[in-house]
Amino acid sequence: MKDNFRMQIFSAKSSPIHLNHIVMNYFTHAMIHYELLLFLIFRLCNCLDKISIQYNPIRDIDKTVLVSSGETFALGFFGKPNYRYVGIWYHKIPGQTVVWVANRDNPITDSSGFLSIDTTNGNLVLYHNSNINQTDEVVWSTNASSSACSPASCCVAQLLDSSNLVLLHNITKQVIWQSFDYPTNTILPNMKLGLDRRTGLNRFLTSWKSEDDPGIGNYSYSIDPSGSPQLILYKGQIPWWRAGHWNGIIWSGLPATSVKFPFNASFVNDNNEISYMWNMLDSSILSRIVVNESGIVQLFIWYKGSQRAWNEMWSAPADHCDPYRHCGAFGLCDTGNAEHFQCTCLPGYEPRFPTQWYMRDANHGCARKPGSLICRGGEGFVNVANVKVPDTSRVEVISSGLSLKACEKECLRNCNCTAYAKANISEKGSGCILWHGNLIDTRKLPADGGQDLYVRVDEHDLAKYTKRSKGLLATILVVSGVSILFSIIFFAYWFLKRKRKGQHNLFLNDNIASGESSKEKNLGKSKSHLDLPFFDLRTLITATDNFSTTNKLGQGGFGSVYKGQLISGQDIAVKRLSKYSGQGMEEFKNEVTVIAKLQHRNLVSLLGCCIHKEEKMLIYEYLPNKSLDYFIFDARRGSNLDWTKRFEIVIGIARGILYLHQDSRLKIIHRDLKASNVLLDSTMNPKISDFGMARMFSEDQIQARTKKVVGTYGYMSPEYAMQGLYSTKSDVFSFGVLLL
Repeated sequence: MKDNFRMQIFSAKSSPIHLNHIVMNYFTHAMIHYELLLFLIFRLCNCLDKISIQYNPIRDIDKTVLVSSGETFALGFFGKPNYRYVGIWYHKIPGQTVVWVANRDNPITDSSGFLSIDTTNGNLVLYHNSNINQTDEVVWSTNASSSACSPASCCVAQLLDSSNLVLLHNITKQVIWQSFDYPTNTILPNMKLGLDRRTGLNRFLTSWKSEDDPGIGNYSYSIDPSGSPQLILYKGQIPWWRAGHWNGIIWSGLPATSVKFPFNASFVNDNNEISYMWNMLDSSILSRIVVNESGIVQLFIWYKGSQRAWNEMWSAPADHCDPYRHCGAFGLCDTGNAEHFQCTCLPGYEPRFPTQWYMRDANHGCARKPGSLICRGGEGFVNVANVKVPDTSRVEVISSGLSLKACEKECLRNCNCTAYAKANISEKGSGCILWHGNLIDTRKLPADGGQDLYVRVDEHDLAKYTKRSKGLLATILVVSGVSILFSIIFFAYWFLKRKRKGQHNLFLNDNIASGESSKEKNLGKSKSHLDLPFFDLRTLITATDNFSTTNKLGQGGFGSVYKGQLISGQDIAVKRLSKYSGQGMEEFKNEVTVIAKLQHRNLVSLLGCCIHKEEKMLIYEYLPNKSLDYFIFDARRGSNLDWTKRFEIVIGIARGILYLHQDSRLKIIHRDLKASNVLLDSTMNPKISDFGMARMFSEDQIQARTKKVVGTYGYMSPEYAMQGLYSTKSDVFSFGVLLL
């Protein structure tokens, strides 16, 4: 090319115009050859399927995306026209499920954004065009070391099939920066959560501000490295919910069913890092953990190829005992005490302020009983089984191979030691945790979850609990013997009766599945008296799309409510009671019995129920405007209710109460009348709901007394809260609070 150029110049000496043309033509060809050379370099570096230097940026205006090799994830722009973000989402799952956002607090207000590699230092940079001076301004950058990416032309950004966006040197394969180190509100398999002790990098989740605003919200989810490391959800700087410490198998406060989930979990705590991550054993299942904008941690799964939405496996906080420090210092929370106060005191302790405690205010917690001698006075330990152990941020951890007996001796040596537990429940002699102060945020878990906590008590309490344990063992042996004897007699009688009559059907109704308890059978017997349909579980699974999160209307202390649609096209609301909820079979039967006999335009209509093994569900008419608290406790939504509409709602609630107290065939005391138990139909007509705590009075009965005070404290009348006395006046008092 050079020789040809010389010849053209020599022949054009007499023509300056022709010479100029030859020179310009040469440089044009030179630029083409230069670009061809760059193309060959990129080809050798294998950069063309990634974001390389300025020749293949991702531009918002072009709607271009970068897709991972397995087509699982995509990187591109998303959001509203005036709020544009760069993020990563699942590529082939219906709907856009975003798992990572780059410029979450700095959106671009138009479509001028583009993502590229900086030619000077190799960083991945998000630009937008400024309308003021028509220049490209930096919105977000990886800010990696400029020396790490040299030469800059071989630094590329690649989206892996794990969703990890990595900036790497394509020759040395050195990872210079990765999005996994800067999570937003989602953690995925093979993604670490925790602290790198060498660099100080702390990986934690932060919620979005709202459903459509990925800015940093109020909630964060991180590993607290102090004491025995634990996973904590914070609201601002305040602990909101505690997943507990790592007990060798799982975070101790998570449901036991999590252990049965098909995944491998790994926890590392050494001089280099404190970290947690998991991976799925079944490659056909996708999973993610999200901290949503309302401060709820949720685990979702999705089966590859499915057209359904994500399924929520568990969420927290989910019940009354989940909020951090719900029962104060030395308190024990147990949702099994639904009819009573959920809070009790740990062995050896009593309420610090009995009056407040009696009024169900446990903020001040419990204190050691007066006169207790717990320092070399014959003291010992009482085992509190199946608990999420107290906050471990200020504990002493002895990780050497101590037996449980050795742990007890270690605790006894220090008079300030209040409790101990195993540090690792996965193997014997794995050390122990010692508490030297307040025991905070202890809660009871189901029998197949949690671990044993050994609480220090004086010799009097120790003797009392030891005697109780021996008495309990004797009672269990006697009851077991009697039960076995009666079982033998029953089966002998049943066999003879079956043989005599030739009957094979042992169930009361085809709609009630096998495995039901005697209480469920009793409810089945009452079907003919209730004139209430029993729904098959398969019908409800189909109607609610397998209880998908997209159909979830809300969640309360007794479980979740889902929207569904029957084959006939009728919309329904399915109240799915949690098997750990406080509403047992008695409350369930009570709600069915009461509502089935009531018909009024201001009472919610019960369409039927479903019982299947541990599942208990109530099927109501669907009311599209949710509950009254959704409006009156929100300034923006509340502005939609003018005084005329509020007055109509008040009159409607009053009519419903009047019907319950005077006009129905039964006199019903609701006992839990509050804003969240008033539902609103499409015309904002109020309907009273949730009759699980209701009681029926005879025609001449005025009041009754109960030892089980139930309901919501702020709405309770004084005589009911303090003495257990309830009557129609109790509901009127609650109505007055609601009116205010």
